This record gives sequence, C-alpha cells and structure tokens, in this order.
Amino acid sequence: MRYRTARNVDATSVAELYLASRRTHLPHAPLAHSDAEVRAWKRDVLIPTGAVTISPRGKEVVGMMATSIDDQGLAWIDHLYLVGQGIGSELLAPALKTLSRPIRLYTFEANHVARRFYGRQGFVPVRYGDGSSNEEGCQDVRYELS
Repeated sequence: MRYRTARNVDATSVAELYLASRRTHLPHAPLAHSDAEVRAWKRDVLIPTGAVTISPRGKEVVGMMATSIDDQGLAWIDHLYLVGQGIGSELLAPALKTLSRPIRLYTFEANHVARRFYGRQGFVPVRYGDGSSNEEGCQDVRYELS
C-alpha cells in the first residue's frame, strides 16, 4: 500500500472520506458539526498540522489517519478512517514505529469493528467513558499501546 502525508489539495477527499465513514460505520454517533464545518476544519486546521497520513488510490483517498502529541508529550491517534478493509494495519504501522509509547486513542464503545481492530494491533482498553467528554455524547473507550 502506498501512503503519504496529506497536502492541502487532499482536504476535500479527506473530509469526504471522514463524512462517508462516519455515516456508514458510526450511525450511533451523530455528527456534532455540519458537513460544511467538517470540511472547513479538515482544510483549515487538520491538514495544515502536517500530521495527517493518507492512503490514496488514484484520485480517491481510501484511508486517513491523524496523529498528535498533547501538552504532556503523549502520543495520540486522533483519527483513523478507512474505506473497505485490509488497509488499516498498513496505514497505522508507520505511526506505531515512530510515535513514542504509550500511544493513546479513543473510539466509541459501540464501534465493535474498531475495538476488535485496535485489540489486534495490541491496544488495550484502559478507561470507559460515559460520553460526557466527547462532542457526540456517546460512550467511549480509551485505548493504549505500551
């Protein structure tokens, strides 16, 4: 699989992948922002960080991952959205090799596909939330990889 750092020209494709993936795979977690707000945030905030990796297939983006380092120096997987199966592990691999441990992420408790995927990658659940700390208000799980 080929992957690369997202550029400004990729912002629309990244936003469309995110929106389609959320609607298809996370119907239990309503979007907290309008499609226009999501598109603007991806374009104006997320992509310029330089911490977004994409998997392009032709002109289409079939996978995207965003990482960050918080104020305490902890590494996070902030977004991992895919079209189809079989590319998640490859898209995640470079981050697992370069980010310092522990690596943390959140996923919705009801997202059983993501929870199985992260478990196969070695992440373990360390905290369950009631949804009060996310915009969607949905129960979530924090995972860590040591």
